[in-house]
Amino acid sequence: MDLLEILNKVNGVLWGTPSLVLLCGTGLLLTILLKGLQFRKLLYAFKLAFTKEGNSSSSDEGDVSNFKALMTALAGTIGNGNIAGVATAITIGGPGAIFWMWVVGLIGMATKYAEALLAMKYRVKNANGEYSSGPMYYVEKGLGKKFKWLAVAFALFGAFAALGIGNSVQSNTIANVMESSFHVSTIVTAIILVILAGLITFGGIQRISTVAGFFVPVMAFLYIGGSLIILGVNYDQILPSFKLIFFYAFNPVAATGGFVGIVVAEAIRNGVSRGIFSNEAGLGTAALIAGNAKTDHPVKQALVAMTGTFIVTIIVCTMTGLVLVITGFWDSSGGLISGVAHNAGLEGGALTQAAFASVLGKVGEYIVAFSVIFFGFSTIIGWYVYGEKCFEYLVGVKGIMAYRAVYILATGIGAVANLATVWAFADMANALMMIPNLIALILLSKVVVRETNDYFENHYKMANSQRKVS
Repeated sequence: MDLLEILNKVNGVLWGTPSLVLLCGTGLLLTILLKGLQFRKLLYAFKLAFTKEGNSSSSDEGDVSNFKALMTALAGTIGNGNIAGVATAITIGGPGAIFWMWVVGLIGMATKYAEALLAMKYRVKNANGEYSSGPMYYVEKGLGKKFKWLAVAFALFGAFAALGIGNSVQSNTIANVMESSFHVSTIVTAIILVILAGLITFGGIQRISTVAGFFVPVMAFLYIGGSLIILGVNYDQILPSFKLIFFYAFNPVAATGGFVGIVVAEAIRNGVSRGIFSNEAGLGTAALIAGNAKTDHPVKQALVAMTGTFIVTIIVCTMTGLVLVITGFWDSSGGLISGVAHNAGLEGGALTQAAFASVLGKVGEYIVAFSVIFFGFSTIIGWYVYGEKCFEYLVGVKGIMAYRAVYILATGIGAVANLATVWAFADMANALMMIPNLIALILLSKVVVRETNDYFENHYKMANSQRKVS
């Protein structure tokens, strides 16, 4: 048995039913304790994220605005999992997987809210005068020194995961798209990525957040815009698509012709697992950037952070899912538009690209190609912040420059390497990040509830009164 086989077996256990139950159970627990805050305060959260009401004042402590913190988090979260991951979930789990992706996303909003709140409450200022936050800090400061081993474990696996799934895997995907769509060699792509990653990451959190503030809206507009055109052209198939999604969430997909069929358990498993990969709720990554935000109360940034999960899962992933269902590329037995099987030999991002091209022609293919490039590169710079924060916790600020150099080097190597083993290692590291983070969230849930009640019973009411007077 080689290393890759061993890692795949380990990942089968780490990402098995117990871990998924722990993750979903944590989100459900927080949803109950917070009385469905992610539903009750969603509009207010978006208001804080995208209007002047959420703007920080010069007196607020922090490094970047709430908006830039959200954009940096989205840069790391909106990635090729939203294109390739959703396609994989639907082809293996059927249209019903989208429903379960929604479920885990909505529950995960409470998880991400708690992560960001604890990140703000327990953040620290490093030797460079910047704020550092993350599960390792709220584990150590919130749970005490006896849990420091848990904090170290999270930081260690987080620093490693950033080099893999947040970096090398993304640069490899970009290089493959550049070669297949634009005939640019992988070596040239590697050099370009190394230069760009170096210019941005060596500018620190300020430059990274500024670039993310530009990249994220542009790539979201490009991808969602293309999706909306396809849905507009086939508007009469939108309702039937939703019916398929809800029907197959609770019913098996029948076997027809060469199509083997899909049981409900596969829809649930793939929807939940790919939903987690797409929005990262529970992995603790949101907490690694949330602490840099300028705000006068932890709850404000926590509300802003949870909108990221809504944007990624409910909007971006849904767009991919609807396009695949409407065009029939999820099903080898045929789809809603033509009833002709399309997906033979295609999987992941290539499947999504073919679905777009089937309606928009070459333009559709390029939309997905550029989206993969934008999504992948934004993930590289977003995950750099995650990796740096983890590595800083382990060795201090003096080690940041060394990690930065390794990270940039990994970007180039990833573009030209075979990453099957690296991907498997990264999957393992993600799971090992998740477990200590979820333990901390459960143990610190009372703190989350207390801070939430304090904000809405005091600060929120006071702010509303002041607005009414003015």
